[in-house]
Amino acid sequence: MAIPQRRLQDLISVGPAMLRDFNRLGISTVAQLARRNPRKLYDQLCRLTGKYIDVCCLDTFQAAVAQARDPLLPAEQCQWWYWSRKRKAADARK
Repeated sequence: MAIPQRRLQDLISVGPAMLRDFNRLGISTVAQLARRNPRKLYDQLCRLTGKYIDVCCLDTFQAAVAQARDPLLPAEQCQWWYWSRKRKAADARK
């Protein structure tokens, strides 16, 4: 029995807006996403749109890439706000 391929829209924290962003960035599969760097995706999206995008988008990229790389990722780490807390904690240590 074949294991069904995961789709981008199956990832937690990925909704219609994020799917449009992935499309803009040339990402159409979970395998492609797994090979990408969340910070570089965020920076590229800001350049493509010509504007600063809310940093929570970076957190969503972090959550999506982590899930793409690890299909057994703990549920908490699939949520964008988990990555937001980590980012804020790291910023506070600087």
